[in-house]
Amino acid sequence: MKDILQRLGIEDINPGAWAGAAIAGDTGEVVTSYSPGNGEALASVRLAGVGEYEQVVAAAQSAFERWRVLPAPQRGEIVRQMGEAMRTHKDDLGALVTLEVGKILSEGLGEVQESIDMADLAVGMSRQLFGLSMHSERPGHRMYEQWHPLGVVGCITAFNFPNAVWAWNALVALVAGDAVIWKPSLKAPLTAIATHRMCDAVLAKHGFSGLLGLIIGGDADVGETMIADKRLPLISATGSTRMGKRVNQVVAGRLGRCLLELGGNNAIIVEPDADMDLAIRGVAFGAVGTAGQRCTSTRRLFLHKSIAGEFTDRLVAAYKKVPIGDPMHADTLMGPLIDADAVSMYTQGLKDIQAEGGEILCGGTVLDRPGHYVTPTVVRGRPDMAIVQHELFVPILYVFEYEDIEDAIKWHNDVPQGLSSAIFTDSFRRAERFLAAHGSDCGIANVNIGTSGAEIGGAFGGEKETGGGREAGSDSWKAYMRRQTCTLNWSTDLPLAQGVKFDI
Repeated sequence: MKDILQRLGIEDINPGAWAGAAIAGDTGEVVTSYSPGNGEALASVRLAGVGEYEQVVAAAQSAFERWRVLPAPQRGEIVRQMGEAMRTHKDDLGALVTLEVGKILSEGLGEVQESIDMADLAVGMSRQLFGLSMHSERPGHRMYEQWHPLGVVGCITAFNFPNAVWAWNALVALVAGDAVIWKPSLKAPLTAIATHRMCDAVLAKHGFSGLLGLIIGGDADVGETMIADKRLPLISATGSTRMGKRVNQVVAGRLGRCLLELGGNNAIIVEPDADMDLAIRGVAFGAVGTAGQRCTSTRRLFLHKSIAGEFTDRLVAAYKKVPIGDPMHADTLMGPLIDADAVSMYTQGLKDIQAEGGEILCGGTVLDRPGHYVTPTVVRGRPDMAIVQHELFVPILYVFEYEDIEDAIKWHNDVPQGLSSAIFTDSFRRAERFLAAHGSDCGIANVNIGTSGAEIGGAFGGEKETGGGREAGSDSWKAYMRRQTCTLNWSTDLPLAQGVKFDI
């Protein structure tokens, strides 16, 4: 563990803000990052305050003035080099993700690969920041639209993807010509520091150190200052719906833009004609992967009555075989929850479920060992249970039965969240019914794959209380730019649109 930290330059760290170089603060609270797998301290960081935040913003604004006039393909080349830096350090950076947040090693490595892939996608975007040309109704006129950088973008990320969610935003924002200030979760500061340092080193070689800023601070001072800051035209925030509502309220109050990726309450429908082996695997990974701590984790499972008994028995048997343990071990499939608060959420959630008549079919226990380990849990319940309306960010899966696909889709949509969804079926008609306008109301709808594990080529995000934002995907760059419509008159006359006459 220490070797990984040393190679990434992560040991005990005093400053909590970086604008190229570290900005030292001597009054902030010191927080320690503990590994959820064994409870061991990894390193400590002194939190930054509003004063350090101001220095980060000033550096980003200064670098932005020069960055925005650099041709977009040249910006893309520098982002490509950032991807190469992460590729070089992928093993150590992926291991740090696993050490700090507890996801199994293949997922930690996969997260860094996702950032590398985002760099590749962003490089392509840098040559495709297209604007339309339009025919004018006025003779001798030409119209077109073009896109300009927004400015300094604020990026707030959650603990569960401490590297990739930043990359979704920052790498696209960079090719769009923006600067980026990152406020990571206090539960995962070390991954942010390592990621920031290696990417800022690339920028420094090209004279743009400070274009990426990192501020590790509390919500009450730094967070509130950041979302209220008129110098940041866009705030991209990933986290709970409660947090997103606060961000949206403050940013909307100053007429800024928000890109929100909030809670999910994702469901899978399994039809009688489904490939049962495929569906079992899709449900298991969706519900158990990352210990149920993905925004796309499967929370609800709708099984047709004719297959519900057999499917549930097989799913429970699969759950009982899931290897739970040290996330650094290759044979582990489920690591720990992030911290003691998450374990409390798990135990309280089970009490609330049982109070409403839910039946625990397997799991439901906290493991007595160092770290924050629980068993993945399957619960038989009813769609009208009040607790089903809320996302529990832990590995608890509700199982419901249905007879009519219309009922399943209705119950599927009858929650406040709308991120990811899936159906397993070999029926073309049932699949298309699920994907129709009156089918799944989520931002992501899958057929014969689970709810979790989105590819960067598709726009990621959801509807309703999930926030409505979209990241990654083909035209995600538009979120980080402003559109400008241009009309050019190359005639010697001045006709007005819509036939208006105004002769002087």
